[in-house]
Amino acid sequence: MNAHTPVAKADPSRREVLVVGAVVAGSSLLVGCSIGDLMSIGSEAEFGAFGPFIKITDDGQVTVISKHIEFGQGSHAGLAAIVAEEMDADWNRVRVEQAPAVAKAYANSLMGVQGTGGSTAIANSWTQLRTAGAAARAMFVEAATKKFGVPAGQITVKDSVVSGGGQSATFAELLFDASKVKPPKAPVLKDPKAFTLIGTDRVRRKDSQVKSDGSALFTADVKEDGLLTAVVAHAPRFGGKVKSFDDTAARKVKGVVDVVEIPSGVAVVATGTWAALKGREALKVEWDDSKAETRSSDQIMAEYRAAAAGKGPEDLKWTPFDSKGDASSATGEVFEATYDFPYLAHATMEPMNCVALVKGNNATLTFGSQAPTLDQLNTAKIVGNLPGAIKIETLFAGGSFGRRANFQSDYVVECVHIAKKAGKGKPVKLIWTREDDMRAGYFRPIVHHALKITVDKDGYPATWTHRIVTQSLMKGSPTGVPELDETAVEGAHGSPYLKATPVVDAQLALPEVGVPVLWWRSVGATHTAHVMEHTIDQLARKAGKDPVEYRRVLFTRAGAKRHLAVLDLALSKAGPVPGGQFRGVAVHESFGSVVAQIADVSLAEGADPKVNRVVTAIDCGTAISPDQIAAQMEGGTCYGLSAALYGEVTLKDGAVQETNFDSYRVLRLPEAPIVETHVLPSGNPPSGVGEPGTPVITAALANAMLAAGQAPVTRLPIVRAVA
Repeated sequence: MNAHTPVAKADPSRREVLVVGAVVAGSSLLVGCSIGDLMSIGSEAEFGAFGPFIKITDDGQVTVISKHIEFGQGSHAGLAAIVAEEMDADWNRVRVEQAPAVAKAYANSLMGVQGTGGSTAIANSWTQLRTAGAAARAMFVEAATKKFGVPAGQITVKDSVVSGGGQSATFAELLFDASKVKPPKAPVLKDPKAFTLIGTDRVRRKDSQVKSDGSALFTADVKEDGLLTAVVAHAPRFGGKVKSFDDTAARKVKGVVDVVEIPSGVAVVATGTWAALKGREALKVEWDDSKAETRSSDQIMAEYRAAAAGKGPEDLKWTPFDSKGDASSATGEVFEATYDFPYLAHATMEPMNCVALVKGNNATLTFGSQAPTLDQLNTAKIVGNLPGAIKIETLFAGGSFGRRANFQSDYVVECVHIAKKAGKGKPVKLIWTREDDMRAGYFRPIVHHALKITVDKDGYPATWTHRIVTQSLMKGSPTGVPELDETAVEGAHGSPYLKATPVVDAQLALPEVGVPVLWWRSVGATHTAHVMEHTIDQLARKAGKDPVEYRRVLFTRAGAKRHLAVLDLALSKAGPVPGGQFRGVAVHESFGSVVAQIADVSLAEGADPKVNRVVTAIDCGTAISPDQIAAQMEGGTCYGLSAALYGEVTLKDGAVQETNFDSYRVLRLPEAPIVETHVLPSGNPPSGVGEPGTPVITAALANAMLAAGQAPVTRLPIVRAVA
């Protein structure tokens, strides 16, 4: 039993239609409006008596409605634990269900739209879910006071059992009465000292069983009556368009039912995946590359270097991101360094896919949607409906690292176009192969850093001049591009090292390049962590100082107490350096969390560097699930190490050269280090965990190589750089 009441109407007013129409058309009528409210117009949603985040069935089972997708990061368990803690629900009888796409109810409070990213799932839900859980508990307590005839102060709740005055009743037994109680607007939240679930090893994943036995539903598992399968032939160069195509041979392939042109290429639609792929092989397409990106990646990087050196286009705009004092009058010993970072693929285990059913101007999407609001908006543009009317069933997804959420909803839009043109009322499943995703997907952009630092008589930075050249990740945002693209400078902007430096001149340039780029796990920190931490190690060694003590001085000057705390914690757990190995240290803040890593590295002649052990200390605020935090540190470290050693996507005349894991090298199981995770105790609200473990390892490894007397790592990947 779970009473439902409608919360969003299906009949929008004329004004609402006009406003949403303006948004869909790309206008900026957002002043005074909530994006979540606007994007929900036309939707239908029902919430139970306990609100949008909690459902309770007649048998007392508690279902937590998650507004965030589960694609391997384990956030569902943490989100459920927040509710269960405040409700005092039986953790063994708590499950998680994916929320519908209704931004008005389920918007990410840190983004304004419904979406998962930026390591914000727990952080933005913390107070919201605590309040929901506490309100539900209060409703049961009030119901019990009436049933037991005792005051609320004498009522206790434990494991879904409400007790008082020598009597007790389960959530199931009190459900009817509790559902009639008006939820309190400001329920009393638990004192964290009273937590019995949060912060314990009891908080384990809720999806392990279904993913182990194969019953978990991913997009590839979707089977519906009349389901068609589609693949797309994309241009070999970004920005290329279809000039002409011959589908004669493709249509002769058994199972192929249609071949249609869509804005991003030519789609082959068939009764199954094999037929669609064979049909695409038989397709002949002539491409128009007149507006395509035809530069090679080395050429793009050379242009970036020239720009940073002041030899770029005169109209290239430079935007300050940290500035104090006058660096032009600097005197003293000068340190200069440049750093180059390649394109990187997300390389998710499950490539992109989507199922779309289009009937008239109605559309239903079934897939692992990371940003439902964006996917609704972009679908609405195609079918001519209100964004809120687009229905999305979000499934599990096999990884993302940022790939599944982009302003254009690229693969989703493809699927909708195909379903509209060729579906004829039948659902269409779009499949991207690994090669499709490697060649036609989005990438972490190429980045170039140029630094010029003068040091004082003690060897500490006196002036810091910094130039960053890269592509903007915010281009195409429906809310406009900010004056400063923080995604390009986060981790450098506001760094304690810059705070501790008297004079700073740090600027960013964002040249136009025709390669589609996107946030990649840990976003700006993927390059800034290495630049800042590897530079500090070099400065310390140049000054003849211990790199750890050098950091301590700068952290103290900057008032970076959290950085000092995680550094000290990691050092206390690391122990002595093993014989024959070299140790590197790095500390970096991202997504509200501070991570220190100590890497012990072997450097055998003629062999790739081998990271044997990584001691990680993290300050991520209140730790919901220590076990899951450790898992994210382990996975993030290996993901970052993979990119540091081997990751690189190259372009030759605009075409991607790496098409699968045979040419896009990733870390292999025997190469993975032991990762030990230590969580700094904290009473602060939770901060990010999914991404902060990724960027630090690159610098820790490079600093270990410095300790071994090797040259600084100024170009990634490391293996290519030293080859």
